[in-house]
Amino acid sequence: MPTIVIPFRGDDAKQRLPEELRAELAQAMLADVVAAAEEVGRTIVAEGRGQGAAVETALSDAQETPALVVNADLPAVTVRDLLSLLGSIPPGGIAVVAAADGTTNALGLAAPGLFEPLYGPGSAERFLALAPSRLAEIPNLADDVDTLDDLERLESRLGPNTRAAIENLRSPAR
Repeated sequence: MPTIVIPFRGDDAKQRLPEELRAELAQAMLADVVAAAEEVGRTIVAEGRGQGAAVETALSDAQETPALVVNADLPAVTVRDLLSLLGSIPPGGIAVVAAADGTTNALGLAAPGLFEPLYGPGSAERFLALAPSRLAEIPNLADDVDTLDDLERLESRLGPNTRAAIENLRSPAR
């Protein structure tokens, strides 16, 4: 059974979303990622402002292999996507799911000790250089949410918690 680590900055995450929507949408997206992850393995939400440090700390407690690291802003993720990421891990290596901007949305690690805190611009290429690696093209893991336009683009694929949060935010009672 794998360990799945989900880095989460908390309610101040998603700075490019309108401030009045940020906390509710961030929590809803996290809930969708956690729901999928719990179907696959032991799930740890790694909270903290430093994504790399939070993931490193969470993985230091992981005894199970392999390990997945899946960002909290992937509200379209499904169990099948996580299983695909697991199946993409090369022996002794790393599977990397890149975002459109070259950052990293998800990692599949043959062993937790392969992780290094390399997040930031261009991080997907840095992760790919760490060990035997494979670029995994899994649309629901590649499609992250940074803006309202991203939510609209993904609307038909959103998980139930994110969909409910959007409906709640759209309701005239707010």
